[in-house]
Amino acid sequence: MAGNSQRRNRRTSNKKGAQVGSGGKRRRSLEGKGPTPPAEMRKGHAKQRAAQARARKATGRPAPRRGGPKGTAELVVGRNPVYEALREGVPATTLYVQQFIDNDDRVRDALKLAADRGGVNLLEAPRAELDRMTNNLNHQGLVLQVPPYDYAHPDDLVANALDDGEDPLIVALDGVTDPRNLGAVVRSVSAFGGHGVVVPERRAAHMTAGAWKTSAGAAARTPVARATNLTRALEAYQKAGLMVVGLAADGDTELHELDALEGPVVVVVGSEGKGLSRLVGETCDLRVRIPMPGGTESLNAGVAAGVVLYEASRRRA
Repeated sequence: MAGNSQRRNRRTSNKKGAQVGSGGKRRRSLEGKGPTPPAEMRKGHAKQRAAQARARKATGRPAPRRGGPKGTAELVVGRNPVYEALREGVPATTLYVQQFIDNDDRVRDALKLAADRGGVNLLEAPRAELDRMTNNLNHQGLVLQVPPYDYAHPDDLVANALDDGEDPLIVALDGVTDPRNLGAVVRSVSAFGGHGVVVPERRAAHMTAGAWKTSAGAAARTPVARATNLTRALEAYQKAGLMVVGLAADGDTELHELDALEGPVVVVVGSEGKGLSRLVGETCDLRVRIPMPGGTESLNAGVAAGVVLYEASRRRA
């Protein structure tokens, strides 16, 4: 009697899960998903991004920028700095001019450059307002507003290279805090056919007006990507098939022996004083040194990157 009751309870139970005698199969059992789709159809794959970029190019639509974290707006103050920023093509949205300013040559030249460029608003403001905007810096009656830099995403640099049918050549900066070094690296990447620069989000130089000026216009042609975590960005590059090469004074390989420069590669440059950080150094596939028979212990980031990029350009020619 007790056995019959237990069987009846099992048959009428609404409890979820496999039932007795079902062999673990339910009405909505899992079905096979079929063969693995090709790389061009897999979401997030580098080849899919390259195919999408080719399609956008064919239709004439600009490629969307996923971008890293946005930069911050910047103010350039003083007559000479404002004039030089405008002359070097630093992006600008507004030129503030003090009311009743003494109209010397630098002021006239800055106003002419802003007017000739187009797209730069000219606003007159009282001295008190300019003092407030600049926290009482010596602005000399001229203040230029530079918009936040539009950073690329690290993955975009690879996709752009593949879209052009080229092996990616990327420079990553680890612990480089001088914007002028960043600008010099951007200039070298542009000169030697590289595809972009990656910088960490924290404790690193960013694309300020000083970096723009040092790049001598190359920043308008060469994308700079910002990574939330540089180590993870390098690991993602490795998974995409790129060789990660770190520059180090104690590297096991000399630059002229580095065949990896002929293929997809990321060159990681550390700071002049500390070199590569521990985690970044451990992530690198190779550690390479630049022979310096003159006895100099180290090169700054801009010079070191230029030497390696020249060698890469020579090998790829």
